Amino acid sequence: MFPAGGSSLVEVLVSLLLLALGLLGASILQLHSLRARHESALLSAGVQLAAGMAERMRANSVLMNGPDTGNPYLNVAYAAADDAEAGGGAPDCFGAAACSAAELAQFDIAEWKQQLHAALPGARLHICRDAPAWDAAAQGLPWACSGGKGAPIVIKLGWRGRQPDGSPAVNAAGDSLPRLAFQLGGGA
Repeated sequence: MFPAGGSSLVEVLVSLLLLALGLLGASILQLHSLRARHESALLSAGVQLAAGMAERMRANSVLMNGPDTGNPYLNVAYAAADDAEAGGGAPDCFGAAACSAAELAQFDIAEWKQQLHAALPGARLHICRDAPAWDAAAQGLPWACSGGKGAPIVIKLGWRGRQPDGSPAVNAAGDSLPRLAFQLGGGA
């Protein structure tokens, strides 16, 4: 009844099923690719922001080489979720009046908070002295710093991120995890 060279309905359905599975697999790969690209873009922006702040801290080296008690860059903690205006109250260092090193540091920090707020979702920052940046027990970067004279200054950045399986990247307390630690020099 059927011509010898024709296809049966079962063969057509099997080929459509294989095509559908192939398209589903391709769409899943595309989704993973987009997620990885987004995370890569956030990491790149974070590295650029941390490197920019490190250069500002080095340029304002009067405070970097002094004692920790007078260094306004140390122990800066920022969470975008806690700050609606993202860095208001910075001194106006450009104009008729010259800024002191401390005022310049305040300006740098306020401007950097604005950049963090704009570039990273749920940005979080901590600048401190920290000897072991990696915590083997927690298998990641901790927000807490060891402190201590002679420990290197570290800029820790985090943002609202996702694990490869799509779950939020948070610690046991539900806080976003630090995604990078940018170390400045070898300590004082």
